[in-house]
Amino acid sequence: MKIDTLPVEFTDEQKRYLEGFTTGLQISRVGRGLGGGAAKADPEPAGPDAAHIKAQDLALASGKKLADQEKFKRDEHPFDAYPRLKQQALTNAPPSPADNFRWRYYGLFYVAPAQDSYMCRLRIPNGILKHWQLAGLADLIEPLCGPFSHVTTRANLQVREIPPKNAVALIEGIQDLGLCSRGSGADNIRNVTGTPTAGIDPQELIDTREYAREWHFHILNDRSLYGLPRKFNVAFDGAGRIAVLEDTNDIAFAGVEVKDGFGVEPGVWFRLGIGGITGHKDFAKETGIIVKPADATKVADAIVRAFIDTGDRTNRLKARLKYVIDNIGMEKFLGLVEAKLGHALTRVPPEAMAPRPAFDRMAHIGVHKQKQDGLNWIGVALPLGKATCEQMRGLARIATDFGDGEIRLTVWQNLLISGVSDTNVELAVKAIEAIGLSITASNIRAGLIACTGNAGCKFAASDTKAHAAAIGDWCDGRVEVDTPLNIHLTGCHHSCAQHYISDIGLIAAKVPVGDSDDTVEGYHLFAGGGFGPDADIGREVYHDLKAEDAPQTVEKLLKAYLAHRANPSETFLTFARRHDGESLRKLADAETSS
Repeated sequence: MKIDTLPVEFTDEQKRYLEGFTTGLQISRVGRGLGGGAAKADPEPAGPDAAHIKAQDLALASGKKLADQEKFKRDEHPFDAYPRLKQQALTNAPPSPADNFRWRYYGLFYVAPAQDSYMCRLRIPNGILKHWQLAGLADLIEPLCGPFSHVTTRANLQVREIPPKNAVALIEGIQDLGLCSRGSGADNIRNVTGTPTAGIDPQELIDTREYAREWHFHILNDRSLYGLPRKFNVAFDGAGRIAVLEDTNDIAFAGVEVKDGFGVEPGVWFRLGIGGITGHKDFAKETGIIVKPADATKVADAIVRAFIDTGDRTNRLKARLKYVIDNIGMEKFLGLVEAKLGHALTRVPPEAMAPRPAFDRMAHIGVHKQKQDGLNWIGVALPLGKATCEQMRGLARIATDFGDGEIRLTVWQNLLISGVSDTNVELAVKAIEAIGLSITASNIRAGLIACTGNAGCKFAASDTKAHAAAIGDWCDGRVEVDTPLNIHLTGCHHSCAQHYISDIGLIAAKVPVGDSDDTVEGYHLFAGGGFGPDADIGREVYHDLKAEDAPQTVEKLLKAYLAHRANPSETFLTFARRHDGESLRKLADAETSS
């Protein structure tokens, strides 16, 4: 008997409910071994998604329930749903919850309720793009979304305020520019970072561009590397003057000089660290393993595939690589990696590796000599990572008129213009100033970093960029800090601005007001975090600090540092670590705000 479809017009909310309902039914049928007709055993998964399906099956067979995101992926792979994304663009329709997750595979994040629009994040390997790509991006985004871009803490670009009707035109236009946004969100391997001064840094041990590029294209062209248990970060540090924060990544490749006499070929290798996720208070763990640079992609591939097999598909909060290592142990996990590789990894004792050359925490701002005679890179200060379309076009012109035509993004939310000759430095600086930017910044502003905040992210509890600007505006001129300083504001537990590893870190919180249930925007404030040789998690100094009080509180904490440091050369980091949180709070509270 045929049952005719009822001519009913559903609301968007009803459509989203029905999609979720049918997705649940489909997962239930798969879990019970039901096909489209008579009951039968599921065939062995095949194709590029096989490893992911097997991992999901193991979770189901153990009696656990898949996380919703795993159900979305299993029901319909995002790369198979592109026609629906195009249809939603035609009707300017917002995505369902399931599609909001799926479209992140294309780099699109629907950010409601913060805004009724998408954010789009690109992929820029090693953070380096050509002048015509930056100018072309400005021309592309100006009519399609907000007329600005932000440099992210992964040396990447993201654009915002994209109405659904413009989403497809944007991501296809990005590809026309030789860039892409594919896989830059959701459960995928994110933008690969590398030393921003790669190939031009006088102290680098290895140029990371080749290896970041190889890994970038390896990811893009292998569908089996999409749909991991959770997002995944990889970074390459060439031991240059500007930190890449590789130890905050799931895989950290750090260039190192291996000495003779330890049973391996001396020279430059990558030291391997794994499991970094500082939002969960952990850095990449030392493995004692070194990797030939030419083998970096093979080793990273094996690590990712071991993670695909073992990562948690049921609890998103415990789905990162760190928790696999915590659960089964480092040696067992490395054994799985070696099984994927088909051979043992190379291990050396710590004394086989020479110390890394020191960072210069201000090398991302101002004029600095390159390894090439007569050439310089110029670090341009962007206000909390923001550049307007007109400034983007101006920077592109400066890069081609006075530099080598490249723009190099950094994890410090700013950019470098490289290849500027000694004779062109003054002209380039004046041109930068003419578009409303600067190559100088106080120690406070040079290290002032903020995530998007609740103005454009549904997870954030506070307006981090506005509050960071308020801190900079208030403290500059009131406190003369004469050593490098990092102040990071992050809006939620995802810790995109990495508050735990900064000298002063603030994570957003809803702060109770009086005896009522009312709350206001605010922060928990930490101090004494660090990275690289100084890697450690900051300790809490203030809990439930109102956002309106943050500028004065930071001012007083900095004044306490200047008044009580052991000597003029003592850094804020060293000072903060000489005291516990309560002692730092008492010292700060004793200061007065001007």
